[in-house]
Amino acid sequence: GLTGPTGPAGPPGPPGNASGGVVYIRWGRTTCPTGRELVYSGRAAKSFFSRTGGGINYQCFPDDPEYGAYGTGGAKSYVYGVEYEVPISQLGSIALHNHNAPCAVCLATTREAVVMIPAKLTCPSGWTKEYNGYLMTEYRNDSPCTFECIDHDAEAVPGTEANTNGALFYHVEAVCNGLPCDPYDPEKELTCVVCTK
Repeated sequence: GLTGPTGPAGPPGPPGNASGGVVYIRWGRTTCPTGRELVYSGRAAKSFFSRTGGGINYQCFPDDPEYGAYGTGGAKSYVYGVEYEVPISQLGSIALHNHNAPCAVCLATTREAVVMIPAKLTCPSGWTKEYNGYLMTEYRNDSPCTFECIDHDAEAVPGTEANTNGALFYHVEAVCNGLPCDPYDPEKELTCVVCTK
């Protein structure tokens, strides 16, 4: 038979991924999870742990810095490598105490959102786990800093066991003061998970 007339156009489909993906830092590792693009790897760094000035957040510094114009003298701020302070650690399978922490900047091209959830090892329904680990930050009596999710299978930067104490990663535990002791346990290190969608 003859071909019939063209039917009406259907409704428009859902919008595509216009963002090009999401970027996150995988703390404690030099590689990204399978299926994720490594933007660059490097070392965790931050201002000195006990000083009140400088930057408050951890950064992933690349292993191959590039410099512009520079001068000598004058007032400056400084960054230091971040050291694990974990004498009894659940991280990885090697001794990490006093070693510096690596990092990897990862791109998930098929995702539109990323979130780090403290005190969880799993992601909500519909989300994809990138990695899970332990919540860490500076020591409670030092300068305040951001909380970061350190990979459960963390690595050390080779040759960095000198205990230089520049910036530090300590485990975090909950205090039963607004966080209820049931279900939070004040004697257990808090976990974390990084999820994308």
